[in-house]
Amino acid sequence: MENFKNKVTIFWFRRDLRLDDNHGFFKALKENKNVIPIFIFDSNILSKLPKNDARVSFIQEQISKINIELQKNKSTLLTFFGEPLTIFQQLTEKFHITCIFSNKDYESYGIKRDKEVTELLKSKNISFKSFKDHVIFEENEIVKKDGLPYKVYTPYSKKWLTEINKKQLEQYPSENLLKNLHPLNKEEVLTLNEIGFTKSKIEIPEFNINENLIDTYEAKRNFPAINGTSKLGIHLRFGSISTRKAVLKAKKSNNITFLKELIWREFFMQILWHFPHTTNTSFKPLYENIPWRNNEEEFKLWCKGETGYPLVDAGMRELNTTGFMHNRVRMLVGSFLCKHLLIDWRWGEAYFAEKLLDFELASNVGNWQWVAGCGVDAAPYFRIFNPTTQIQKFDKQLTYINKWVPDFQELTYAKEIVDHKFARERCLNTYKKALTLS
Repeated sequence: MENFKNKVTIFWFRRDLRLDDNHGFFKALKENKNVIPIFIFDSNILSKLPKNDARVSFIQEQISKINIELQKNKSTLLTFFGEPLTIFQQLTEKFHITCIFSNKDYESYGIKRDKEVTELLKSKNISFKSFKDHVIFEENEIVKKDGLPYKVYTPYSKKWLTEINKKQLEQYPSENLLKNLHPLNKEEVLTLNEIGFTKSKIEIPEFNINENLIDTYEAKRNFPAINGTSKLGIHLRFGSISTRKAVLKAKKSNNITFLKELIWREFFMQILWHFPHTTNTSFKPLYENIPWRNNEEEFKLWCKGETGYPLVDAGMRELNTTGFMHNRVRMLVGSFLCKHLLIDWRWGEAYFAEKLLDFELASNVGNWQWVAGCGVDAAPYFRIFNPTTQIQKFDKQLTYINKWVPDFQELTYAKEIVDHKFARERCLNTYKKALTLS
């Protein structure tokens, strides 16, 4: 039984599901003995997810792996299910806590949650310390000379690269300090069943950031039939790999394209942090005037991959089956939904949020607003991908299409949901009219 007189420090795992190079965990272990690691299955988040969500299965697997390692060091990971505020109230009643350590979360919900937890802890004279871990540069670290945030990717990325080359990127070997964990009796992490979930049938792909993939990334990344992408997304999303280690690996290559993809991720994160309203509102206010058609039947056909356009359908079927979609195809299916069907980007963003293994709010919102033309540094509204010529450019041998839409040349295959030429003209006229409104 825990000795209530013993002072303990809590480390709260969140989007940093690893023991190595974990900034907040490192600081907790370096500054304190008797560190108790915890993880909370947040019911505020889980209540909105499908009960077989593959990401929840992934999280449960990752914290189980962490727990095995902690038990080798005579400690354990305490896991809880519920609202964080309630859990921390209970923890303060059970333990003599001096401080809570964690890594920062930059999304609106996370900021609000952490503020509430901080206020609760403050009332009990417990400090709450959080650290930058999920990104290389955060908040106001990469801004223009006048202190305002960048709204265009290219100058942001140039400043990002300049800053990272000025100093050596620090790492935090938290894995070397596990001796400072608080000794606890073995305890297993909560099972999926105990939190109301079932194991997903979707398998999480192994990520790959070896030198060859990074060096050849630019040449291969646009072709969905080639296994030329890293599958790193979900691991960055939940921190099962250190962002710093990924960036250091990318920096070693003479080809900067892969590193620039990691910079895009941070660009969208700082946009969401500076402009939180863009979660559900167009960055460019005029675009709120667009009279979306929002045809529910057409949206369902898009979701199922039955639009009659093989490359669009291949992407949606891949997403529905695996939780992954190649980035080149993501741009096409997004553009198709917003511009061919004139369906609100928010509908597509919500569907991707439910299905994508690597769903990251900032990137998802940023990329959907990009294809709709309404975001920062977005594609101009008159840029409308032709779903047929895209096949010639990126899947000429039909390898990707044959894999996901084997029936595309059969009489049973869906007819084109809309004529491309007609849809293009309708989109241009609709956008132009909406954007000229005063």
